[in-house]
Amino acid sequence: MPETTRRADRHTGNRYGNRPTMKDVAARAGVGLKTVSRVVNGEPGVTPDTERRVQEAIDALGFRRNDSARVLRKGRTASIGLVLEDLADPFYGPLSRAVEEVARSHGALLINGSSAEDPDRERELALALCARRVDGLVVIPAGDDHRYLEPEVRAGVATVFVDRPAGRIDADVVLSDNFGGARDGVAHLIAHGHRRIGFIGDMPRIHTAAERLRGYRAAMEDAGIPVEDRWMSLGVTCPERVRRAAQEMLAGAEPVTAVFAGNNRVTVTVVRVLAEHARQVALVGFDDFELADLLRPGVTVVAQDASALGRTAAERLFRQLDGGLVAPERIELPTRLVTRGSGELPPAD
Repeated sequence: MPETTRRADRHTGNRYGNRPTMKDVAARAGVGLKTVSRVVNGEPGVTPDTERRVQEAIDALGFRRNDSARVLRKGRTASIGLVLEDLADPFYGPLSRAVEEVARSHGALLINGSSAEDPDRERELALALCARRVDGLVVIPAGDDHRYLEPEVRAGVATVFVDRPAGRIDADVVLSDNFGGARDGVAHLIAHGHRRIGFIGDMPRIHTAAERLRGYRAAMEDAGIPVEDRWMSLGVTCPERVRRAAQEMLAGAEPVTAVFAGNNRVTVTVVRVLAEHARQVALVGFDDFELADLLRPGVTVVAQDASALGRTAAERLFRQLDGGLVAPERIELPTRLVTRGSGELPPAD
């Protein structure tokens, strides 16, 4: 066989073959397997010269300790799963990062994936993570029936729901005050003289959308303002649907003078519509978003703390794993009204 072929074979074998083992390290260093184990695990009983030879063999072979067997002996896989709604949604970036930081502080790896707001995909992803023996799950639910997780919970998989509650099972949940935040945002518009206020939100089956609509209705009722059906629009948050809803509210003899947007994706589309609109219209959005403070006027928002949601949920999860919790709890975090100008505009008529 030509020398070039032999070199290619060796390269292919090194790249795609089996990983080096402690036996390989022991053979290269000329020591016993137990000695390699002591060096790898930082145990005493190895002379400096022997430790140096073992470490040189480890470096030369590219050996990495296999932690899976070690953690399995302890009954843990040192990993947790995070099921998000949409990895592309900027709201979930800080939430995911907070979960990861808590996991890292406990020596655990975070594995995440997106349900794409599909209950079947959520179920498939959650069960796939359980099949890989994650220690726990943090779930932002897409569906409203989570009984499929009952066998996993009984088997010891710690589970915490975040942003939205679980459906048909009793489980820990960490939420923002969606109702109170929306009520405060709409009341802010009312306080600045608005009576015809539109609401554009997400699909009504989603807990956060339903709660924010309820907050909108409560604020209008508190002010004695009857709500007209044409002022409310719920559905998918794609720009086309939101744009159409906003344009319909802004048209006619008695258009809305203000809009309350049910989430950051809706708000961004409404900002674009209002930029094309001749008449001044006030706007308050639920969820902050990047550059909201740089627009003119800046966008007034009801801000929720995504990092706090993720951190609280993850801490709750690890308390479950450590046996520090008994009964499931519902934890509700406050929102904050951030005034920047758009929500303080008076009615144009």
